[in-house]
Amino acid sequence: MELLTIGAFARASRLSPKALRLYDELELLRPARVDPGTGYRYYAVEQLGQARLVAWLRRLGMPLAEIRAVCALDAPDAAAEIRAYWARVEAETAVRRDLAAFLVDQLTGESRRDHTTMLELRYSAHSDRGQVRPANQDTVYAGRRLLAVADGFGPAGAPASSAAVEALRFLDEGEEIAAGSVLNLLEDAVRGASEAVHDLAEGGEENGTTLTALLWTGSKLALVHIGDSRAYLLRDGELFRITHDHSVVQSLIDEGRLTLEEASSHPQRALLMKALGGGMAPVPDLRLHEARVGDRYLLCSDGLTGVVPDERIKELLACEGAGQLLVDEANAAGGPDNVSCVVADVVLPTHPPVSVG
Repeated sequence: MELLTIGAFARASRLSPKALRLYDELELLRPARVDPGTGYRYYAVEQLGQARLVAWLRRLGMPLAEIRAVCALDAPDAAAEIRAYWARVEAETAVRRDLAAFLVDQLTGESRRDHTTMLELRYSAHSDRGQVRPANQDTVYAGRRLLAVADGFGPAGAPASSAAVEALRFLDEGEEIAAGSVLNLLEDAVRGASEAVHDLAEGGEENGTTLTALLWTGSKLALVHIGDSRAYLLRDGELFRITHDHSVVQSLIDEGRLTLEEASSHPQRALLMKALGGGMAPVPDLRLHEARVGDRYLLCSDGLTGVVPDERIKELLACEGAGQLLVDEANAAGGPDNVSCVVADVVLPTHPPVSVG
C-alpha cells in the first residue's frame, strides 16, 4: 500500500492539512497510518477518491455531518442524497431571491403589488399537553394574518409563551399590512414580546419561550423565528424546513461534530442558544417568503419534531386534518412533551377568510 505524507495528500486531494486534521478528529477521513512517535499522519493513495468527494461536497456547501453520511453510502444512494441536498439549497436560494427582489422593489420605488394576485390563508391550530408533562406550556395562535407557536420553559413557561404570542396579536388586526413594512413590524413586535416575557421573571428563575410566527400580507409571508420550534413548507409534494434551530445540538450538527442520529439522544438536546427570556438576547431570524396557491405551511413545537421524523411529518402534512393527525402521531410515539401545530394553506380568495378547526 503506497502511503503519502499529509502534505502530499493535501496537494493531491486539494484539501488543506488543517482540514485533513479536522476530518480525522471527526472520523470523516481517517489516515491510513499515524506514526506512534511523532503523531505524523500518512494517507493511502486509495483514499484520494473519498478525499476528493469530500472536497467537492464542501465546495457545494454541504455541512460536515451530511458529508459523513454521504461518504458512508454506496454510489447510487450517495447520489440520491446529494440530489436531495441540492433541492433544499435551491429552495432556500429561491427564498433569498424573493427577498432580494422585494428589497430592490422597495429601494427603487417600484412595486409588484399591482401584478400580484392577492391570496388568503385557510388555517387550523392544535395544542396538546402530551402523555407525560403535567401542564401545557405551549401557546398557539392562528388568524387571518398571524400564525404563531411558542414553547415556554421554566416554572413560568406557560405565561411566557402566552405573553409572547399576545404581544404579536395586534398584527392580526386593523388595516392590511404593506409588504414593505412587514419585517420592521415583526422585529418591533418581537422586541415587545421579549419585554413582556422578561417582566415575568421572578426570583432569578430561568423562564422563557421559543417563538416562531408567520405574518401574512396578502401575497407574501414574513417569518420570525427564535428557538427550536420550527416552520415547514410543503410545496409540490416536497417538504422544506424553513427555520434553523437555535440550539446547542444544532450548532454541533452544523460543525459536523454530531450526526442527526446522535442528536436525538444528546443530553443537551433541549438547551437553547436563543430564546425570549432566560437571560438571552433575542436576535430573531427574519425572512420573507413568496407565497403560491397550494402551499401548505406548518408551525410546530419540538414536541412534534422530537419524536416524529420529517419523512413522517411530510406524509401526514399532505392529509386532510393534518394538524390533529400530527398531534396524534406525537402522542402515539410516547408524547414526552407538549405538542402544538398550526397548519395553513395558501388559497385563492374566499369571503370571509376561512378558518378550519
